[in-house]
Amino acid sequence: MKFYHSLYEIQNDLANGRITCVELVNYYLQQINSKQHLNAFLQVYAEESRERAHQMDAKIKAGNAGILHGLVIGLKDVISYKGHIVSASSKMLEGFEAIYNATVTQRLLDADAIIIGRLNCDEFAMGGSNENSAYGNVLNALDETKVPGGSSGGSAVAVQAGLCHAALGTDTGGSIRQPASFTGIFGLKPTYGLVSRWGVVAYASSFDQVGPMTHSVEDAALLLEVIAGPDGHDSTLAQQAPILYSQLLEDNAPKRIAYYPEVLEHRGLDADIKQQIEQYINTLRKQGHTVEAVSFPYLDYLVPAYYVLTTAEASSNLSRYDGVHYGYRSPNAKNMEEVYNLSRTEAFGEEVKRRIMLGTFVLSAGYYDAYYGKAQKARRIIQDATLEVLKNHDFIILPTTPTTAFNIGSKDKDPVAMYLEDIYTVQANLTGLPAVSIPMWQHSNGMPFGLQVIGNKYSEASLLAFSKQQLGGKSNKI
Repeated sequence: MKFYHSLYEIQNDLANGRITCVELVNYYLQQINSKQHLNAFLQVYAEESRERAHQMDAKIKAGNAGILHGLVIGLKDVISYKGHIVSASSKMLEGFEAIYNATVTQRLLDADAIIIGRLNCDEFAMGGSNENSAYGNVLNALDETKVPGGSSGGSAVAVQAGLCHAALGTDTGGSIRQPASFTGIFGLKPTYGLVSRWGVVAYASSFDQVGPMTHSVEDAALLLEVIAGPDGHDSTLAQQAPILYSQLLEDNAPKRIAYYPEVLEHRGLDADIKQQIEQYINTLRKQGHTVEAVSFPYLDYLVPAYYVLTTAEASSNLSRYDGVHYGYRSPNAKNMEEVYNLSRTEAFGEEVKRRIMLGTFVLSAGYYDAYYGKAQKARRIIQDATLEVLKNHDFIILPTTPTTAFNIGSKDKDPVAMYLEDIYTVQANLTGLPAVSIPMWQHSNGMPFGLQVIGNKYSEASLLAFSKQQLGGKSNKI
């Protein structure tokens, strides 16, 4: 079967009888089976997806198929799908079946998408390499000695390797954009409050956001169009009417774009990536855009503020997993205190325990003001400074990641080195702003890396149109 760059191409072939949904699903199931060693899928809904494909073929023939008909999609293992396991890739929730659909899941189903399985991720979405899953790490399909990025590594590789057409991931500090950069696909983190978090296993509630991971900008726009919008289950959502993002991709007007010189001079930035960004700035100017250097003196405060705040929220959110209400309960416990202690000790992985302990520490009575309180103030300063830049500019551009995909096991002994991989992505989460990773380049080492573009709140339409313009409508398949 040919490579489909966009859902439009699939739907065109479906309409002309060149393929059927059943053939599409069978093709993806064959791909999943032949590439099981990548460990992208934790569970495949083979018979269920075939049955739904038969239903979609009938709806297409009847002329009443939904907007996403023909889309075969995977869900990150933190997104609830009623009657299916959602484990957050953790022993703590092993075997737990969702009792309702996440809002994003229901909207996919209502639009006639076919959900083919659940995708591996870092445990409770905590990690930047997909090495923290209780079910083993995911392999980068371009170089199986490399990580795919995290925490949405399974989602990224499923799209990268052609195991499904698109995937949903979640982004708390870069968990959509970083793996998108490492695997050479397109990733979008929407504005906080644009997409419902109802039915999504929480890591850090004021940061988490669901978004699409795709081959094309057009597919990301269409998926966002479907999953975004008000939801009575999530009070943090903006109450604006849904936007038809897929119809707003032709904005080619010149933009005012900022970049941070501190980023280009940062000691951790790979030399090849720096060179490509500098050359790209000149390309943008030749395209008619205004590109200006704007100082951002808070670069080294981004990661500390992010990890203090997110671990604090994780400490609170994960307190519900106690061996009593649901989830794993230690068979070795002899009294109530041991139920709590042993269940959490045995079921949580090392990285999750590390973040819970750090979060509990920064929230403790003697250290709350010194750490959590100051981090909240730093977040406000960072947000104000970022919005000040965006008063006079449409976008901020910077690398998605400081390096390309690194070797499996190369950073697992140094948590700080792993956390610093998030240095360019956490700004969008701290500020609640939308950001994309556009698959633009190939490094001299053969691995892909992306351009990150940050926009103002609810500027997804402009971000997507700009992304399409930069890709020129070409396939990004490497």
